[in-house]
Amino acid sequence: MCLDNLLKKLSDKTAVIGIVGLGYVGQPLMLRYSEIGYKVLGFDLDEERVRQLNSGHSSIEHIEDARIGQARENGFEATTDFLRIAEADGIMLCVPTPLNKYREPDMSFVTSTCDQIAPYLREGQVVALESTTYPGTTKDEVLPRLERNGLKAGETIFAVYSPEREDPANADFTTHTIPKVVGGHTEACLEAGLALYNHAIDSLVPVSSTETAEMTKLLENIHRAVNIGLVNEMKIVADRMGIDIFEVIKAAATKPFGFTPYYPGPGLGGHCIPIDPFYLTWKAREYGVNTRFIELAGEINTAMPDYVFGKLASALNERSKSVRGSKIMVLGIAYKKNVDDMRESPSVALMEKVRDRGGVLSYSDPHVPVFPNMREHQFDLSSEALTPDVLAAQDAIILATNHDKFDYEMITKHAQLIIDTRGVYVTGAKNVVRA
Repeated sequence: MCLDNLLKKLSDKTAVIGIVGLGYVGQPLMLRYSEIGYKVLGFDLDEERVRQLNSGHSSIEHIEDARIGQARENGFEATTDFLRIAEADGIMLCVPTPLNKYREPDMSFVTSTCDQIAPYLREGQVVALESTTYPGTTKDEVLPRLERNGLKAGETIFAVYSPEREDPANADFTTHTIPKVVGGHTEACLEAGLALYNHAIDSLVPVSSTETAEMTKLLENIHRAVNIGLVNEMKIVADRMGIDIFEVIKAAATKPFGFTPYYPGPGLGGHCIPIDPFYLTWKAREYGVNTRFIELAGEINTAMPDYVFGKLASALNERSKSVRGSKIMVLGIAYKKNVDDMRESPSVALMEKVRDRGGVLSYSDPHVPVFPNMREHQFDLSSEALTPDVLAAQDAIILATNHDKFDYEMITKHAQLIIDTRGVYVTGAKNVVRA
């Protein structure tokens, strides 16, 4: 009876959708459910974010305030009061899963969130974890907390794992057009999970278990991390040989089968790709398996900021300068082009290396006007406007993130030295060093 009532509510859109965590994953989900006619209740511990959303403003650059305003008109409400979890029929957990200082999974956000909602859960709800994690998390960490007050997964409450697949600011793929993997703890849980996402997502991919869904997410991102590690290593080899790796990639990409182009850079960024390999390697050790191939790719990618810094120091040295005392500006501190997302950005590692070695640091990023508060990194800096005088005053420019808003012709015309980590400029330019 619990399942039947839940399925009916989800089908006729009388169900209330609760989204816990209103960041880069939670906000797009909220907007999608609101746009198709569900009542949405959002939960977040950040009181300022809740206030902004209830005032019709987004804290995420690529999400327009008008869309938040429309959601408010449709009945969306944000709150910090977890007592109201009881009002929701479908609950999605979109909370961070970072690494701790030992590069091990930090599950505290998932477990503390489950602990917060557990007292207010009731019969007839479906709870979906969307956060990236290792296989077994839903079964071992989430389920015991959902069942703490006598509820039974698959009978009175329904547990699902469905990994997020957001690509911020990518207009070609939106929340509802990206196929969504769904795994349930039981067959009834899977049925509830599919009903939860049925109206919101164009294509659903059911799998046999929550562990399968969890492993699927890791494979997707580890595949990308490993291939980026490969091309980053190829970049170093090609540089030693005097070969333009970007020309090589462009030529290789003409092959119509068996090759997918990946591009090198200053390191990995974003919430998933730099982190997911460590989730699997950590869990694999429990089973006596050493994931050497994955760990090697992680080592290469993690070392890329050091490689870029080495190129900077060498280029300055050739100009009879040292990093210490030199004015060095980083262009682009978001983790990828055309977004304001700073999660795991390799630019931050570069900035710390410049600062720690005595460089006079500044940055310019049209998407990040002020360096944000971050758990492990802090700079009292604001973005500087790029003018000919500002560029000419720098001893070196590190092009770390290739935003479309940058005037690259003006930059190369006035900069003394450009460390190009993104292949924006052709090789051979007198003031450009590829890194």
